[in-house]
Parts: sequence; C-alpha cells; structure tokens
Amino acid sequence: MSSNEQRNFLALPYEELEELNLKAKRQRRDRVATDTIREERLKYLTDEKRIKAVTVLFSDLEGRLHMLDYDKKFLIKSWDNLTFDGSSIRGFTAQRESDLRLFLDWGSFYWVPEDFFGGGKVVVFADVIDKGGAPYAADVRGVLKGFADDKFAKDGYTLNAANEIEGFLFQGVDAEQHFFQKQRFDYVNTGGYYHSLPGDPLRTFIDTAAEVQRALGFENEKDHPEVAPSQFEINYSYGDAVGAADQIQLYKLICRQVATRMGLTASFLPKPVVGVNGSGMHTNVSISKGKKNLMWDPKGQEKLSAFGWGFVDKILTHGNDLCLLLNASVNAYRRLDPHFEAPNQLKASAVDRGSMIRVPIGNEKSMRVEVRSVSPDANPYLVLYSIFKTGLDGTTSKIANLRQAERYLPDNIYSALADFRNATWTTKLLGEDVKARYADLKQAAADRCPRLLGTFVKVPEVQYHHDVYNQYLWNFF
Repeated sequence: MSSNEQRNFLALPYEELEELNLKAKRQRRDRVATDTIREERLKYLTDEKRIKAVTVLFSDLEGRLHMLDYDKKFLIKSWDNLTFDGSSIRGFTAQRESDLRLFLDWGSFYWVPEDFFGGGKVVVFADVIDKGGAPYAADVRGVLKGFADDKFAKDGYTLNAANEIEGFLFQGVDAEQHFFQKQRFDYVNTGGYYHSLPGDPLRTFIDTAAEVQRALGFENEKDHPEVAPSQFEINYSYGDAVGAADQIQLYKLICRQVATRMGLTASFLPKPVVGVNGSGMHTNVSISKGKKNLMWDPKGQEKLSAFGWGFVDKILTHGNDLCLLLNASVNAYRRLDPHFEAPNQLKASAVDRGSMIRVPIGNEKSMRVEVRSVSPDANPYLVLYSIFKTGLDGTTSKIANLRQAERYLPDNIYSALADFRNATWTTKLLGEDVKARYADLKQAAADRCPRLLGTFVKVPEVQYHHDVYNQYLWNFF
C-alpha cells in the first residue's frame, strides 16, 4: 500500500465545496455574530478528523499575500494567541518591536480544492494585531474592516465592490523571476479579445481557474481572453468591501497555482509587454443602506444619484493624491498610456474609457461607480479603503467643471510619490507613520529602476516589483 493510500485527508468534490463556501458567504452578508461563527468553525475543525492543517492568510503593506500553515490540533488550542515575527515582513515592525499576532477572521473561512491547495486543508484570513491586542496600523485589511464596520454602525452603510482583474499568461514557470535571462515574456496565445479555441492553453487555464473560483463561492459571471495576446479576465459577483478584497487575493493565488501546474506563469504586472494593452483592475463600487442602493436615482444624471455624484467628485478631487495607492509600482505607469485605452484623465464619463471614473449603465440593483485607473498589482485592501474613505469622507474641489476638466494622472512613479507625500489627505487616510513607511517602500523600488520608462520593459522594474519580491533578488542592488 502506498503512503497516499494510508492517509485519510479531506478532499471534497467541487460541488460540495461551492455549497459550503456559499453558505459561509451568506453568513458574512447576514452579519452573523462573530462569536457564533467562531464556535461553529471550531466545532467543525474538532469534529472533522480528515483536516490536518489550517492555512492562515494575511497581507503586508504592499499587498503581498503571506501564508502559513498551523497544525489543526495546535490551532484549536491556541487560536487566540498566534504570534509571528513582524520584522520579517516588509513595511511591518522594526526588529526591536517585532512581536505581532494574527487575529483569525472566522467569517472569512474557505473550503478549498485538494488538487490545488493540498489535501486536508482549509483556509482562513487573519487581521494583524499588536502585542497589546489593538489593530496593527500597517495591516490595511484590519483598517478597511474597521472602517466598513464603523460606517455600518453609524450610518447603516454596506460598502459593496466588484473587481475586474486582468492578467497575462506566459510561457514557463516563474517567468517574472527569470525575466532577466531573456528580457521578454513569451505568449501562449495570440488570439486576442474573446478569441481562444477550446483546448488551447489560454482557454484551458481560464476554464480551470474559473472552476476553482466557482468552488470557492465566487459566484462567477463571465470569463474570456482579453484584448492583448495571452491576456485574460475572469469576472465574478460583488461582495462586501473586505470580502471583495479577500477575493482579489484569492483570485491571483488561484491563477498563479493553476498556471504553475500547467508549466506557465500568471502575471499581474500592469504592463509586462509594450505595444499592447496593459492589465487593469477596474473597481466597481456602490453603497447600500438596507435594501436601497444609494447610487441609484432614475431621475439623476446618467441615473446616478446626487449621493453618487458627490462620491465621484471627491474621488476626482483627490485623484492625484491617491494615484500611488491605486498604481503602486514603477511598471504601473506604463499602463497609464493614452494610446491603449488607458484611464489617465481625471474626469468622469459614461462612455469615455480614458476617464479615471466611468458611470456604467445600471438599474436599481446594479448602479455603481467604476474606478478604472487601478492596477492589478495594487494592495486590494488599500485600494478599497482609499476609494470608499475618500468618496465618503474626502473634500470636494472648487475647480470649475471638475468632472470634465483637463487634468491628468501622473505618468511616472516619481510624480505620484511627490503627490502622495505632499497631500494632506493621504496623512488623514493612513496616519503619518504608515504613510511614511509606504512611501519609503515605493521610493526604494523606484530608486532601483531607470527614471525614464522608455520604450521597453526594463529588468529592474520586474525584478524589484513587490509581487516578485524576494530577499535574494532585492539584495542584488
């Protein structure tokens, strides 16, 4: 008998996984009490003998996803005191104050496919807290969660988001890490928009990733090849702000896992190849109160309510302040190129896809605002926090014709850094300490890359990209 046959690890069919994850999603939407969910999950872990480990996920200040496995029996006994060394995480604590703790968000618990996550495992997201038990300021997931909870408690607002995340599929495993060898990425498909034959690598990748997403309760809507060669997009339904940001992290993780299993690389660099469209992460947001969509007004301009237009005006006012949060890498500024449908104009429009904000056609249920100038490598928690916080609590400029004025987003990271550092609003968003940490991380990456982007992708903008980061590569500088 082989060693595998001696094991009895949890491996559920995809249909059963989907049912479990949709039930968990309904609990989050219905705001079932945290204590109730925690006790339910702990009982499940205790009773389900086929689970060996719990994978805990958290994100650093730049949005890089970190994962660690806890033995199930240990976690059941010690779930309220999971410590880790924060000084090893870029943007977190200094060595002298390194102890941090993970606070499990039991509502963000996922049953995962055995073939891509390993047998006998479940996944749960965590917030980071300091040794005194307070939310850790550089853990933006916790900041977003606190903000969303506060808006619900004070105003009855539910913050909703849906993200359209584009990426590229390239030949070879770890193509980004090996970019310096050939200084190019190789396509797996050159079919273009909506065109991919059944069974070719891009279609097989999209189909497989969509199946895994469906099993995790994403509630898929549509998927297809995008405009550029080897580019893809897999759309799914909206969720609450924290759940939506978690799903972005899972989406990228799933795509990378599926691609690696195929001997390929899923890349979320905003502009890995010049001369073709880059990848964006169009962020659709709405706010509801009870069952009412506050963005909807059948008599409003473009059927967007005065509340919605006020939200748009605040985003436009602070657009340059936020640019570094929404476009977080050197490479992201290649995407803000007007020749490739780039949303680099600080204006709002129902039809112009060059606008930072678009007001899509909607109805009472679907009316929303689409922020288009977001890159897929940005920290999703920072993206949603900065958009919602700015749209609700920001100021409105007295610029004449604000929604159609001739204003543009920065075309390089240095200008974006200057806008970010000089803005009073970003200090209000993040606090002085976290703002300075974030700016210093971005400055360090910028300083390792040529100041002028030029006409081809340079090795440093890939090698020192925060998604690609590892200590070994970083120390080559």
